[in-house]
Amino acid sequence: MKTLDKISAILVDDEESARDVLENLLKRFCPQIDLKGKYKNIVEAVEAIKTIKPNLVFLDIQMPNYSGLEIVKFFEQIDFDIIFITAYDKYALRAFEVSATDYLLKPIDIERLKEAVQKVTSNLGLKQHVENLAMLRNTMESKELKKIVIVEKGYRQLIDLATLEAIEAQESYCYIYTADKKYTVSKNLKHFETLLEENEDFIRVHKSWIVNKKQIESYSKTELNIVLKNGVLAKLSKYKKADFEALIG
Repeated sequence: MKTLDKISAILVDDEESARDVLENLLKRFCPQIDLKGKYKNIVEAVEAIKTIKPNLVFLDIQMPNYSGLEIVKFFEQIDFDIIFITAYDKYALRAFEVSATDYLLKPIDIERLKEAVQKVTSNLGLKQHVENLAMLRNTMESKELKKIVIVEKGYRQLIDLATLEAIEAQESYCYIYTADKKYTVSKNLKHFETLLEENEDFIRVHKSWIVNKKQIESYSKTELNIVLKNGVLAKLSKYKKADFEALIG
């Protein structure tokens, strides 16, 4: 796989101490990063990006005037990788996972930093798309997940949760069933259960299945099978039968 010898980068954070800390970490642990500049707000950063054209932007989210997420407003096309930097927030982290956007938590963990940089070095960090960044921003602002991004065979797929029928675990993989397609992704079922835990439409009905209750066509009490609208047959655990019946009313 092709790799980049040097990654031109800038970092954006409104706190001078945070800028200095990240700069020092990059110098010590990420020699492949060629840091071109440090900026304290989005307006300065946008001008620098247009001039320098970096491969990568380290971008803090919580900043005055414009948050890091609002960078999408300034570009018709995002042709650089972004690693967001954020303080811990459970919902924010779920939003990042959903949009397949890379992030670092403050205080920055050195191993996590090296891993994020390595993705870009190996060209594994796909360029951020305006649509994905807009979805990330909307998810964080509304605190409601309406779509998820999955990666199948190296390609990102945007899935509307309203069309998502079920998720089936298959060893370390999962099958994603939608109204018209089946996807295979290298994530376990716990990953999706965590993402969807605040969405009441999705129910864990078996150790290997999550189903969308709005997509249920019928179910068999004796066979413990759930038939979904597209013909997918999901399993119902006998231990979850009572809870399932209560939830679907």
